[in-house]
Amino acid sequence: MRAVTLILIILLLLLQYPLWLGKGGWLKVWELSLQVEAKQEANNQTRMRNTLLDAEVRDLKQGTEAIEEHARSELGMIKRDEVFFQIVGDQHKGEVPADQAGKPVSTTR
Repeated sequence: MRAVTLILIILLLLLQYPLWLGKGGWLKVWELSLQVEAKQEANNQTRMRNTLLDAEVRDLKQGTEAIEEHARSELGMIKRDEVFFQIVGDQHKGEVPADQAGKPVSTTR
């Protein structure tokens, strides 16, 4: 009786092996589904980036305002007879405090 039970258990295990660990088993399907989800997320991010770039290209092709804004912000260009003002937000190390901004700075050593 023990031999029959042992043989049936071995047969059951042999039948379960392809289901769990075989070429098309559940573990392989689970791993592939995780890879598909990761690729879909990467594709969504790339799609969003492409949409933003497409909108920027359309703006640059259609009007001069986008070109001027790009030249001002990225290249630091200004128009002829235009005065450039730079507003500094936070004070960093080495900057002159606002109450001393009008005073001359001495550079004697």
